[in-house]
Amino acid sequence: MEGYKQALAQYIDATNTHDFANVAKMLHPNAIYWFSDKTCTSMSEIRAYFENAWHLIKDEVYAATDVQWIAVDQRSASCVYTYRYQGYYNGGFVTGSGRATNIFTKTETEEWKLIHEHLSGKVE
Repeated sequence: MEGYKQALAQYIDATNTHDFANVAKMLHPNAIYWFSDKTCTSMSEIRAYFENAWHLIKDEVYAATDVQWIAVDQRSASCVYTYRYQGYYNGGFVTGSGRATNIFTKTETEEWKLIHEHLSGKVE
């Protein structure tokens, strides 16, 4: 499996640990997130957003489906996919989905890191 595809799989796995230390290992230090309701431009903002989401949706399982790699070269790779989640909100089981764009970049140490994620609710 190409390194950038492996990086996406590892990022999804890290997200499902609900431990931001694992997620942080997959992120570029200059990562920027565009969520539907907030832009996060620092690691502390990204951490707070993740931890709040894990607090709201208990036992969340996050998945990426229909992944399409739309631009790939030696040092960057971009994909779009449908994100899906399930878990418990206020004691009731919930599911949802939306659209995602991820951009990975290769660091000076030849590691693929996520530098940008854009999530939005699904438009039907």
